[in-house]
Amino acid sequence: MKNVLKIAGILLLIGIVVIIVLLKYAAGRPAAPTDYQRKVETGGEIEAAYLASGSFEVSVYEEPVLQVFKKYVIYYPAELETSEKQYPVIVICNGSGTPISKYPTVPKHYASWGFIVIGTEEEHAWNGFGAEMSVRHLQRLNDNEQIEEGKANIFYQKIDLSNVGIVGHSQGGVGVLNAITAQPHKDTYKAAVSLSPTNKELAHALEWDYDATLVNVPILLISGAGGGDDWVVTGEQLKSIYSDIPAHKIMARRNNTAHNEVLYAPDGYVTAWFMWQLQGDQNAAKAFAGDKAELLVNPLYQDQRAESAAAR
Repeated sequence: MKNVLKIAGILLLIGIVVIIVLLKYAAGRPAAPTDYQRKVETGGEIEAAYLASGSFEVSVYEEPVLQVFKKYVIYYPAELETSEKQYPVIVICNGSGTPISKYPTVPKHYASWGFIVIGTEEEHAWNGFGAEMSVRHLQRLNDNEQIEEGKANIFYQKIDLSNVGIVGHSQGGVGVLNAITAQPHKDTYKAAVSLSPTNKELAHALEWDYDATLVNVPILLISGAGGGDDWVVTGEQLKSIYSDIPAHKIMARRNNTAHNEVLYAPDGYVTAWFMWQLQGDQNAAKAFAGDKAELLVNPLYQDQRAESAAAR
């Protein structure tokens, strides 16, 4: 028995080393193609509509910070600078070794649909710390007319902190789960998306533990399928995470989609999810709600499941 346990431990260690190497290799490449919106195949009208850019021109604001993640990067609708209205928020948790500067097309796309999108250069986001600090920073921006002396703060009173969502991929998918369950501002979030979150066993081995039974906001789980399965979270492992979540949940696996591609390939549905949950878009809701919800019958996906995912 001791020999069996020893062999099992060695195999687990080898698996961890292989995955870390693969993650580091992936981290050395651009994380999302600049033309993914044009090249990604869609399987439904709603998916296609929200994969396209929204109607807002987008601007970018950066602020350096004395944290390991170096700076906050905020994509926002350019009209915010002269508008009096408030805008909902999407917080981003990065994958392993993948700062937001490696996939700017993704937050820019979200912002084109009317969101303030904030991320960092964090490379180890499993605990949700960067997301927590991003929320605190947004609160500071929303509450102060000036951040720098003599310089007006364009975000003052324009951030809708009652409509905050969060999304992350891979290690960032774990960061999402911890941000909404374990961080001090967990109750700030209204909706979440976890893309290919590291499976529970591997996360535990890497000391990235999370408890999906504590999730209490509507959440969308998407991973890859086909071509050897998603090597960070297999279909059965994603179903296990889904089963842990008490309610307000949807899961799906995108066919013929590698792990790293899950960051951007399901973007049409990620955007639609936040449009529904944070902006009350009833056309976007048709992708997820009702007997004929588009995601649940989309031929590009498999293993679709849904339970009480209505916007709150």
